[in-house]
Amino acid sequence: MKMSKNLLYLFCLILCTACYAREQKPVETEEEKEIVLEESFIDTRSYKQLKTDIRTKRLEYQKAYNKGNKAAKDSIVADAQQFLANEAHLFFREWYGTPWTFEGHTQTPREGSIACGYFVTTTLRDMGFDIPRIYWAQQDALYVVKKLSSDVNRFYQVPMDDIVKHIDEKGEGLYIVGLDNHVGYIYFRNGEKNFVHSNYYRRNIGVMSEPLVGENPLNNSQLRVIGKILDKEMTKNWIQNKKYEK
Repeated sequence: MKMSKNLLYLFCLILCTACYAREQKPVETEEEKEIVLEESFIDTRSYKQLKTDIRTKRLEYQKAYNKGNKAAKDSIVADAQQFLANEAHLFFREWYGTPWTFEGHTQTPREGSIACGYFVTTTLRDMGFDIPRIYWAQQDALYVVKKLSSDVNRFYQVPMDDIVKHIDEKGEGLYIVGLDNHVGYIYFRNGEKNFVHSNYYRRNIGVMSEPLVGENPLNNSQLRVIGKILDKEMTKNWIQNKKYEK
């Protein structure tokens, strides 16, 4: 049986359309769209470049701050707060997998090992804060929390549910938390709360990010001293490159 030209054309058109549809990989959900979008913007800068870039950005803020009136300065500080909070995860990410040892004090991610106090002071210094890295790392955690935060809260033998509620109430941002014999960060960003620290529970992995609730020092500590950092005063100190004393 012969097929008319019009019918043959229609058949070929349907076949080609069906093949094209099978070759496409549709994004079915909004969540998948967000994942694809996030993966498209993964920051690939080296740690050395991150340190260079954040100092360059600080100089830009500093010049604008010194020239601005009060309203402009307030706006610059607010913008710098958001910038630092966003950049923090890039610095933390570079350290993931650096082993923990009690004496560890490496200054290079994934080379050597690093203790919990040195992880905190090294990342803060590398983000551009002029702090006495070695001295602070050797002090008790409460000392460092009080040096950096004007909003310090102490919890003793308090359920973790109360700690999570406290962080929810304080809002997104970066916190330093001092424990019985440990120190680390609580990082609340994009609705997700994580404990970022050099983990002596899992020494070979060391620096990692994990949920607040779980088998970790934050969950199991009797004492928790929590201070939210990167407030206006701390951010102004960063912009002006103010030196922190011992």
